Amino acid sequence: MTPRILTTRELGRATLARQHLLRRSDLEPLPMIEHLLGLQAQAPVPPYLALWTRIRGFSADFLSELIASRAVVRIVLMRGTIFAVSAADAAALRPWVQPLLDRDLDVNTAYASALAGVDRDALAAAGRDLVRDVPRSQQELQPLLAERFPGRDPKALAHGVRGLVPMVQVPPRGLWGRSGQPRLAALDEWTGRPQAVPDPDSLLLRYLGAFGPASVRDAQAWCGLTRLDEVFERLRPRLEVFRDERGVELFDLPDAPRPDPATPAPVRILAPYDNVLLSHADRSRLISDENRRRIMTQNGIVKPAVLVGGTVAGIADLNVTKHAAALNITPWRRLTASNRSALETEGLRLLDFTAPTTGDHRVRFVGDDH
Repeated sequence: MTPRILTTRELGRATLARQHLLRRSDLEPLPMIEHLLGLQAQAPVPPYLALWTRIRGFSADFLSELIASRAVVRIVLMRGTIFAVSAADAAALRPWVQPLLDRDLDVNTAYASALAGVDRDALAAAGRDLVRDVPRSQQELQPLLAERFPGRDPKALAHGVRGLVPMVQVPPRGLWGRSGQPRLAALDEWTGRPQAVPDPDSLLLRYLGAFGPASVRDAQAWCGLTRLDEVFERLRPRLEVFRDERGVELFDLPDAPRPDPATPAPVRILAPYDNVLLSHADRSRLISDENRRRIMTQNGIVKPAVLVGGTVAGIADLNVTKHAAALNITPWRRLTASNRSALETEGLRLLDFTAPTTGDHRVRFVGDDH
């Protein structure tokens, strides 16, 4: 049987539905974080904004309490970047993506040559030992590691520990309204959970549940691993198979939502680094190739995206000071009066969330000559 073709719009609506971006959810934060397989967390604030835009009535205290209680942790995972995930998912995901982190130690242009010949088992053991009694930052680890590995570059040694040992960034890092240098503790000692045996079948089924329908290349872009075609072939009898408009084979869960493409998509303001925009090789379901390049700055920052009609229509900048809070929206295409009104309402809600004690809230459209 010839697989049914899913249009780009159908793919977009399916992904938005699974991401709870067509309508806000009543899920509690922890189940939402697990459904999404974590939230990108290069900075402390983005996970809060990602949950705010998906959960009805979300309060920042909800996530702070999960981090403080160790139910949610901040750890290096997919694509070698920081994610906020449940403690259970950290134990499941980290051993699966470990080959990616091991490979980084061999090819990283800044550190690979400095780590050549280092006994990695000894380095991992030293890193664990140094954070056993007190969490330490990478800067604090550097001179201590240098004492144990004389003649080696301290920065390279600390980077090696980051890749070899599953480490979490402990509070107050990641708490709402708090700051602090990232200090590290071993994942299993912090959460009391041993690492799980990797189960790629289960994880890829969950990926489809949150990001599907998706191709093999999409899944590989999400996690940073390769050779996932072998896993999808094993899963094929349990999956629906489609093709996109370019003829690329897509896999999906049989009972996953695939809404009518005419389903209305409300305006949404995504978090910086929102994973929905970074988890497919072909991201055209939500953002054009041209705009995909515009959304990322030269230093790798992914700006908050504005969704209008189900696709990215511009970016936003949130500026909060002691006396005022402003959301500056830069549209990339013509917006109707109703679009602008809906974005202004959504923007004011976001300002109420991020700066509840600041009286002056403004949403501005900038660089907009339409």
